[in-house]
Amino acid sequence: MYDDMQWWEDIRSRVLRHGVSKRQIMRETGIHWTTLKKILTHPEPPEYGRDPERPKPKLGPYLPRIQQILIDDRDAPRKQRHTAKRIFDRLREEGYTGSYTQVRVAVKELRGHLREVFMPLTHRPGEAQVDMGYAEIRQGGQQRQIIFLVMCLIHSDAFFVQVYERACTESFWEFHKRAFEYFGGVPHRIIYDNDKVLVSKVIGPGERKLTRGFLQLKSHYLFEAHFCNVRRPNEKGVVEVLVQFARRNFMVPVPEVRDLDELNERLVIQCKEDLQRTLRGKPGSKAMLLEEDKKAFWSLPDGPFDACRKTSTTVSSLSLVRFDNNDYSVPVCHAYRTAVVKGYMDRVAICRDDQAIAHHVRLWGQGDVSLEPTHYLALLERKPGALDHGRPFANWQLPGCFSVLRARLENELSGEGTREYIRVLRLLENHSLAEITRAIERGLRCGALIRDAIAQFLIPQEDWAMTTFRLDGREHLRHVKVGKVEVASYGDLLPGGGGS
Repeated sequence: MYDDMQWWEDIRSRVLRHGVSKRQIMRETGIHWTTLKKILTHPEPPEYGRDPERPKPKLGPYLPRIQQILIDDRDAPRKQRHTAKRIFDRLREEGYTGSYTQVRVAVKELRGHLREVFMPLTHRPGEAQVDMGYAEIRQGGQQRQIIFLVMCLIHSDAFFVQVYERACTESFWEFHKRAFEYFGGVPHRIIYDNDKVLVSKVIGPGERKLTRGFLQLKSHYLFEAHFCNVRRPNEKGVVEVLVQFARRNFMVPVPEVRDLDELNERLVIQCKEDLQRTLRGKPGSKAMLLEEDKKAFWSLPDGPFDACRKTSTTVSSLSLVRFDNNDYSVPVCHAYRTAVVKGYMDRVAICRDDQAIAHHVRLWGQGDVSLEPTHYLALLERKPGALDHGRPFANWQLPGCFSVLRARLENELSGEGTREYIRVLRLLENHSLAEITRAIERGLRCGALIRDAIAQFLIPQEDWAMTTFRLDGREHLRHVKVGKVEVASYGDLLPGGGGS
């Protein structure tokens, strides 16, 4: 193009500035006089205009039909939209007799004309977008899929990423709680997709029926929620891009972790490091712009948000409660009673009368059971035969001193040895495994094997009221209190009143 322009300029200069005749130029260059006229008329080579569109006698009547099909495709699933071949087949059924090539060219042109044009937007401080993505991780030597949630601030482009087992109310609750604490405030307006965890029903273009769980979150933090139109992810395009960024930069190669907590701690560090970046067209780093976002935030509520799903249930005859299709044990004294289950992201708490009676690590499978052996020790004392056959004790891993103690008790106390060992195990209801282990090891060294003797080695010393009382039929004597007596008063019992 540069050489053409130089040639063009050279001819114009020789004729118009230096008086070289047109005939001489035509003789030297061999160009036609119409070309020379064009050169002298235009300062630079003009663009070639397209020929007028040729008539399409066969396809012309069907062009409106093709356009309507492409318009209707906007509301169809992306993977179930018309190809040019499918449109060609449909037109043939309606009487089209032309070639497939004409249809293919027309579809390409019409799609270009129908392509949506977007308006550049200004992003005010204090607004955020939330989206979800999927990624693969390696945990315990196995590769599996998890979800990750991203909240980004539109003005500063700062973002926060966390991974979870699955998309549910508890994960969205916990994510928002962590994100607001990370940013140091609550964005006044947040844009979402129409996820079923948040929206129970799409009523109209701007109206949604929200789930109870999401309303609880909004009521606590008091932010404004805005939802994209259906199949319009571009309305939250900033976070859409950051979901891809997080996957490609934070999860490539596939993360190999011990658990999700380890990965989440790593993600927080990476999000903080990203704040030092400066994006094209931005006046400062993300960290600097984040300060402007913070000025527009709502302050965090005084009280923390209890990010758990609560459900009322009844403890079964097996001393189990069911939550999210999994079973969790409670102490057997609560069997057949009503209880409230609180499901957090990482744990499950079971409560009665506002008191927690059991805690478990949360299960995310289906039909799994979490059994705490100490919950069944009271029942085991009445049914000692279940020690070797009860499901809660099947995989109970105890230090070696426990098996040594059991063997010695069963050897020295014969038929009562197993029962006495179970009484020792019941100390685990009120003391840690480490404390009981130290007490048993001390008892083995000095020959103190029974439950009450081992209890004496516990620090702080166990309350006497928890010890075994063996005066059958006179249990009321346990509560008799004997006052302190002066030694000299025993003289009164001697003949003569003890005076000498």
